[in-house]
Amino acid sequence: MLEKRSFSLSGHRTSVALEPEFWAALEDLAKAQDLRLTALLAKIDQGRQPARSLASALRLAVLEAFQTAAALRR
Repeated sequence: MLEKRSFSLSGHRTSVALEPEFWAALEDLAKAQDLRLTALLAKIDQGRQPARSLASALRLAVLEAFQTAAALRR
């Protein structure tokens, strides 16, 4: 089941629907970087390719963080 959240990015209101597990992972990433969740979302949004949806970019950011953590444990 998807969880929809609304927030402001670059002065514009937007909504994104993600699985609760992805929201939890994003919150953990934000905490690890000493950022508010909205600041992390803005950072990811600014770095995404224009053709990629924000939801997809957020999921990929979680995947990238997981892959980086796994590589560091090797």
